[in-house]
Amino acid sequence: MKKQVQKQLSVEEYELCNKLKTMRFSGMAAELEKVFSDPNENLIPFNNKIQRIIDAEWDLRYTKKLNRFIKKATLKYPVADLDDTIYDPSRQLDTAIIEELAKCDWIDQGRNLVITGKTSSGKSYLANALAICALKKFKTVRYYKASGIINELAKAEKLGTYQEALNQFADYDLLVVDDFGLMNLDLDKCRNLFEVFDCRDPYKSILLVSQIPVSSWYDLFVDHTYAEASLARVLSESYRLEMNGKNMRNLEPINKRKNG
Repeated sequence: MKKQVQKQLSVEEYELCNKLKTMRFSGMAAELEKVFSDPNENLIPFNNKIQRIIDAEWDLRYTKKLNRFIKKATLKYPVADLDDTIYDPSRQLDTAIIEELAKCDWIDQGRNLVITGKTSSGKSYLANALAICALKKFKTVRYYKASGIINELAKAEKLGTYQEALNQFADYDLLVVDDFGLMNLDLDKCRNLFEVFDCRDPYKSILLVSQIPVSSWYDLFVDHTYAEASLARVLSESYRLEMNGKNMRNLEPINKRKNG
């Protein structure tokens, strides 16, 4: 395809673009430069030019802000997406429910979500994709493995910063807890998990991911008082997703294959 010839910018046009850059409107500056460089500029309606320039700045700022939120979330899969693989019948997913969860109303309501299912069914990836849906609405999100939460609080306790660490867990709009149930929960671990669940209840959402069936969670806790208290806070009025479809371990998401 023949490359379109670009019009040379005049001194006035160049200076105008440079002023926008100086005022840190780099998205507008780049798009205005494209408009000025278009030999068909005079054929483009004025309103269309303005919309392109404003949209360019909006998109740039939105992307930068979103990237900051994603970085702070420390996701396992920071580019996770609800791509067409969720509609694969062999995955046995309730796509209508997933589409509703992607709207993030459940987070606005302070409801929890529990995702369970067999190993390699894509639980963590889906949890990260739903977390990104929340991040796109600029909700604060943080991803942890359950063991990471327990270890972080144990370390904070030794340093005398336990309450400060606990306050951080309470602040996020959505706390994603992955690999729940993969370690023995002695009395201290029971207490730490309970404190995290309790500090968020009933106003902030938790997305809990586990390959252990919910019916077996009670026996994960060495102290059954903590078991009852913790599970009551997590499971009460929580939404549930079961994932027992095909193994997704060695499959790339569609969006990654397209970009690769």
